[in-house]
Amino acid sequence: MNQTAAAEVVVGVDTHKHIHVAAAVSPLGMRLGTITIPTNAKGYRDLAAWACSFGNIRAFSIEGTRSYGAALARFLRVQEHTVIEVNRSDRQLRHQRGKSDPIDAEAAARAVLGGQATGLSKSGTSTVEMIRHLKVARDTAVKARSQSMLAIKALIVGIPSALRERLELLRGKMMLIRHLAALRPGPIVSTVASAKAGLRALAQRWLALDDEIKVHQAHLEALTRARAPDLVEVHGIGSGTAAEMLLLVGDNHDRIRSEAAFAKLCGVCPIPASSGKTQRHRLNRGGNRQANAALYRVVVTRMRGHQPTVDYVQRRTAEGKSKPEIIRCLKRYVAREIFAHLRREPIAPNITAA
Repeated sequence: MNQTAAAEVVVGVDTHKHIHVAAAVSPLGMRLGTITIPTNAKGYRDLAAWACSFGNIRAFSIEGTRSYGAALARFLRVQEHTVIEVNRSDRQLRHQRGKSDPIDAEAAARAVLGGQATGLSKSGTSTVEMIRHLKVARDTAVKARSQSMLAIKALIVGIPSALRERLELLRGKMMLIRHLAALRPGPIVSTVASAKAGLRALAQRWLALDDEIKVHQAHLEALTRARAPDLVEVHGIGSGTAAEMLLLVGDNHDRIRSEAAFAKLCGVCPIPASSGKTQRHRLNRGGNRQANAALYRVVVTRMRGHQPTVDYVQRRTAEGKSKPEIIRCLKRYVAREIFAHLRREPIAPNITAA
């Protein structure tokens, strides 16, 4: 093995829930070997030792650094290895070469060698990771609360008319919810009693989820303001948008090297679509769609009450630009402004889980 050791090797890893499969590739593209490890601390140590046996390690290229490969990526970063995030291999390549774990691991390594994958993985050890955990809980609670309200409205449509007519006299969402939560159905011996029981359960569920959302929102507000105090105060950018941008960049925001790269990550950079004598650009439909939607909300808010934005819209409209084109330009400007704030924000100390 030492006779064929390369000066620098790239190790690609195909991650799964219970096992990871790794492949080492030399700078010349020769596969040096493969290994399968369990997803535990001993397996991670065995992988690092196996990779070091081939020589200096240029980088570990890992699929799924935010899911099954998150623990491995954190372990390797602690060992001061470079960890590159790799997307799933191209479908056409899979069709040509077939599909197996060693092939996918080798493809991940070749993506780094070929320059297709260059982005560092997120560290996931500080404030932004805490924000992500709470935001997942909040977003799912918001979705469940909306489903509860839709179920209440659908159930009211078909309940006995006497009960429905009494409920229609109530004005306001909270008045209706609190009235339904206080219903006393009694023994379930009629459709009126069963309707009251169902409505009361849905209303109590809505109130419980509403309280949960308020708790999550308070924690998110505190964490976001502590991590990006200046960004939260920008016109049209609240804690929700700031949290979305922090999640996009990660705890190690230095992995985004330029505002153009940040704009591409948000899906707001124009894509060349030229051919022959036709020179044009088209809208970017890639990037992080949640971040793109957050930028859209900021732009719409500013178009209503931010005087410099209102003046810009009037000027560009007079030049013949359509509203979608103006919004695309404004989203690009907002992305530039947000990136400048993110680069100025202080780095919070790493918080390692016990």
